[in-house]
Amino acid sequence: MEIELPKKEERDNPLLIPVSVTISVLAVFIAGVTLLGHRQATDRVLLNSEAFNQWSYYQAKNGRLNMIEGFEYLVEKIPPADKQTAAEMHDHYAKAIAKYEADKEEIAAEAKKLETERDKAARRENHFHAGEGLLEIGLIICSMTLLTDRKLFWYSGMIVGAIGVLVASGAFFLVH
Repeated sequence: MEIELPKKEERDNPLLIPVSVTISVLAVFIAGVTLLGHRQATDRVLLNSEAFNQWSYYQAKNGRLNMIEGFEYLVEKIPPADKQTAAEMHDHYAKAIAKYEADKEEIAAEAKKLETERDKAARRENHFHAGEGLLEIGLIICSMTLLTDRKLFWYSGMIVGAIGVLVASGAFFLVH
């Protein structure tokens, strides 16, 4: 078995090393941006699940509130045999209603906060995925330099790769 060495022209190609280094750097950026995109996707799914759980908790509180309101209505409308006990029951239900109303508001606020965080994670995820795509395109364009010996591909690939880095880094600057 004989190992074939690169031809002299291939070894003397002045673009080989700088283009190879550029491709390697783009590959490292792709790996990092891909990892960040996957993390944001996981965060989005977890936040969505937490928000769903909060809304389920809200519904449970609302069901209990409706039940207590019904009991309070009955205590209020049905003539009591013992007015003292009826007044105590009415006060108990009124306090419970106020507590459940306050709980519902807190739960809804937490659910809305989780939905906002989920939506932000989704926008970050989109930035990372778009950046990843541009970086991959830049890498492919750079590799065309090695096949054609044309610097235009190398420069174009670096520009597209730089745009990919900018798009991906935009995820860190999202405010809403």
